[in-house]
Amino acid sequence: MEKVAVYIRVSTNKQEAQNQEIQLRNFCQKNDWEIYKVYADVISGKENSRPEFDELFADAHKKLFDILLFWDFSRFSRSGALFTLQKLKELENLKINWHSYSDPYMSSLGQFRDVVISLMATISKAEREKISQRTKAGLERVRQSGKKIGRPKGKKDKKKRYRRFFKNPTKNIPL
Repeated sequence: MEKVAVYIRVSTNKQEAQNQEIQLRNFCQKNDWEIYKVYADVISGKENSRPEFDELFADAHKKLFDILLFWDFSRFSRSGALFTLQKLKELENLKINWHSYSDPYMSSLGQFRDVVISLMATISKAEREKISQRTKAGLERVRQSGKKIGRPKGKKDKKKRYRRFFKNPTKNIPL
């Protein structure tokens, strides 16, 4: 019998986590999965560090369960595609499967596993490229406004150049 970690999350105390838990427990029972532990956070999903989420990954590294089950991706993480994919890849590297209850085709279990992982890798790459493009656009905007980018040159730079020259003067003489 496979051991399952169940992760549920709501953003505020006004929301009911119990609805997710009931459905996920029933799903585990139907699949003959033993629940190792239910991890429940009441915190925004955009936070990268969440108490129960962090404990879940600590337990994953100890290999205390075989499958992670969550309601849907918005309950698992809202920290962006890259962060979410990195966490799912971390589970994959630990040989822990994962399954989204509301999105059953988004799972590392079953026949679509390779398709899902390929799709996720492509999305991750696109996300990295978008971040790079935004960073470059921001730097160009700053350059065009006349601001210098990078660390200002100062006394430390002059000392390093001076020391470098006198440490090995023949190496620094151009031919």
